[in-house]
Amino acid sequence: MAAGLIAGRAVQDRLSGQPAHYAGHSVGEFTAAALAGVISDEDALTLVARRGAAMAKAASAIPTGMAAVIGLDVESLRQPLEDAGLFAANVNSSSQVVAAGELSALDALKNDPPAGTRVIALEVAGAFHTHYMDSAREELERAAAELSPTDPHSVLYTNHDGRVVESGREYLDLLVSQMTSPVRWDRCMDAFMAAGAQEIVELAPSGALAGLAKRALPGVPSDG
Repeated sequence: MAAGLIAGRAVQDRLSGQPAHYAGHSVGEFTAAALAGVISDEDALTLVARRGAAMAKAASAIPTGMAAVIGLDVESLRQPLEDAGLFAANVNSSSQVVAAGELSALDALKNDPPAGTRVIALEVAGAFHTHYMDSAREELERAAAELSPTDPHSVLYTNHDGRVVESGREYLDLLVSQMTSPVRWDRCMDAFMAAGAQEIVELAPSGALAGLAKRALPGVPSDG
């Protein structure tokens, strides 16, 4: 997150007041919130530190993880994942969904993937954006309650459903709720297209989101 803030402030300096829209994927939403003026850089870093500690504690309770399922959209995967006892934690595009749940279920999915897909295990320590993070969400909610957010000074999207959020308090509440709800990055990219995006810039550490944008937003330059 520190790298994203440093890069984001540098980009803002180069824009010299030109309008920019902000969005973040998972923890990236805290960077977006700071850059759009909802919370300070210091408060964002404090929240992320407490979030990370709470997530690590929650993840230690039950062995869980995540895996990317490539090849089908979320609606086509919903039933297979439910049958496997897994959850769609990140919907990154129309052909990339991240499943989350217990390691035994993820292993079974990898060994017998849904037709037309390939499953790639991710090197993460828990089933983030699912009910396995309930205790972490409660901890983050307590931390967020100590802050006084302001309304964003720029267009700010939520990865909850891709819409623009104009209330700082609502955005902070969404930062809390995303702990146990799916990341809908696919809807964010739909919103970027609808808004007439002219360029996508992914802040450091970068690469994954710029790659998704190149496939989902043809004709829109994307840089990481």
